[in-house]
Amino acid sequence: MTRISPPPTVPLAYHDDAFIVANKPSGLLTVPGRGPEKQDCLINRLLVNHPNSRIVHRLDQPTSGLVIVPQSYEALRHIGRQFETRTVSKRYTAVVAGLVAQNEGSVELPLICDWPNRPRQMVDWDNGKKALTHYRVLSRDRATQQTRLALIPVTGRSHQLRVHMRELGHPILGDTLYAPASVIAASDRLLLHAEYIEFAHPVTGEPVVIEAPASF
Repeated sequence: MTRISPPPTVPLAYHDDAFIVANKPSGLLTVPGRGPEKQDCLINRLLVNHPNSRIVHRLDQPTSGLVIVPQSYEALRHIGRQFETRTVSKRYTAVVAGLVAQNEGSVELPLICDWPNRPRQMVDWDNGKKALTHYRVLSRDRATQQTRLALIPVTGRSHQLRVHMRELGHPILGDTLYAPASVIAASDRLLLHAEYIEFAHPVTGEPVVIEAPASF
């Protein structure tokens, strides 16, 4: 008899009756893709022990970090409205190629899907949607010519942080879509991690702050 092993568990940064905050590993899809080989994903792993799990936002497959997973339709609607009104605060850690000159700054470049090369995104001043990212230098490593950054997206466009860092001239290490070969080879994964999220509790309305520092 063939035994089917249950999917691996996902570490939880927070859990109550209204929502879960999962710490998604790099390389794991948030939701299933097309085909049987793409069914292993965050939501399917969570559904095993948390059958009311619902998706309200996503992280790219190579990005690790915090994902809010509502546990009821009421929580889904409440948290969904917070994302729509941009009242959810998020912060990422990234390691990029090169030494970023300014200690802090912003990148504001409109983005649109590059349809012939999807899922890649591109800057398009005529048709792109507004995208704004703030950044702050955490440390510079002159020996490796790399910079560790805190990234704060104001908008939530697909691949926003990855494209904005590339356009800044400092692609994220391990970025197989937007970095040159030498920067891809510098890491066996994308060095981008969603480490901080803040939002209002869907039941109490109190501020919820969750942190999960990057492991790289």
